[in-house]
Amino acid sequence: MPDMQCHTQGFSVDKEADLLRLKEAIEQCQHCRGSGLLLTQQKLHGRVYEEARPCKKRQLLHRASLLAAAKIPPLFQNVSFGDYRPKNDEQSRALEMAKMYASQPPVPRGFLLSGPVGTGKTHLLAASLRQLILEFGVRASYIEISLLYAAIRRGFQEGKSGGEIINPLAQADLLAIDELGKGRLSPFELETLDELISRRYNEKKPTLFATNYSLGTLAPPQKPANYVSSSELWEKGKEPHLLVERIGERIFSRICHVCDWVEFPSATPDQRKASKRRI
Repeated sequence: MPDMQCHTQGFSVDKEADLLRLKEAIEQCQHCRGSGLLLTQQKLHGRVYEEARPCKKRQLLHRASLLAAAKIPPLFQNVSFGDYRPKNDEQSRALEMAKMYASQPPVPRGFLLSGPVGTGKTHLLAASLRQLILEFGVRASYIEISLLYAAIRRGFQEGKSGGEIINPLAQADLLAIDELGKGRLSPFELETLDELISRRYNEKKPTLFATNYSLGTLAPPQKPANYVSSSELWEKGKEPHLLVERIGERIFSRICHVCDWVEFPSATPDQRKASKRRI
């Protein structure tokens, strides 16, 4: 129903305070007068009944709260597909793929974006979550993977288990994991990632990913062409540069099974540097 869509115009984002605010308080709504409900008359079998339905502003307030709960970084809470500027065919394909996913909930699969830093991967993750939350009320979450590891370590100091912190992310209707492959590749980090991915994989919950690491031939569980194991790279003093080497074949295989993917060329320009030069 068109009148149920808020089109995300009814609130603003306070980036410094990390808050979402309605541009007009619900108490000032001229339609529901602050009650959050609209009364309409319905005629049935010759009798007239009053029916209460949610005011659009009340729905907007609820969806704004869902957006706040998703923990999208404030820098990206206002981004949209319309302000993403692709520089090559792969970025254009990624934009169209993300727009398709965000326009047809429930999302049956996820997607994986790979490319150099500053090429708009987080932008597309955030725009996808924003549209699905605000237009369709999807319950979604965003996490940058190294911050998840840090949160679990802090939780240990507070007497919490890793499972307590992972649970909300594992159960979210839609999850976006940014900076996949980042970290020290410790057993703790790999076990945490494996638990999160495995739980979502087994429950058929879609997940969106972004990574700065190459996808190689994207043919798990076989080793990519010119494959060099992580241990061999560490012995040579080099950091693994393929995603499969960073997260392991088990996790990589599961992600490939439930995600479509796009990899940006290594020569894709860093948009953040370009923006800085224009200032």
